[in-house]
Amino acid sequence: QDHVCSLPKVPFRGAPCSDAAGSQVPYSTIMKQVNSSLSGVLWDEVQKAPFYEYKDSVGQFHQVWFDDPRSISLKAAYMKSRGLRGIGMWNGNSLDYSGEAAAKQQTQAMWQALTP
Repeated sequence: QDHVCSLPKVPFRGAPCSDAAGSQVPYSTIMKQVNSSLSGVLWDEVQKAPFYEYKDSVGQFHQVWFDDPRSISLKAAYMKSRGLRGIGMWNGNSLDYSGEAAAKQQTQAMWQALTP
């Protein structure tokens, strides 16, 4: 079905299904892959997060969920509105520091989104 991607049942710490079934993809890979995906960037209003869908070389359907400047800025604004002292992010070194013009812009936008 569209927008339904089931994770395999991989028990982890008592949970019947977990993200242990998936894998981490660097932001640089996501930014290169999203433009050639089946869906382009989609937005989940409940999670306040972007994702995209693609089929691999053997036709298996995949979803990739990630943060972008929009989703990060919403989290940073929430943090500020609640008077929290900060937020954390997973793996800032997964951004694209290659020096390419598009990569520089994407990386700068991500870091700026952390400051509401």
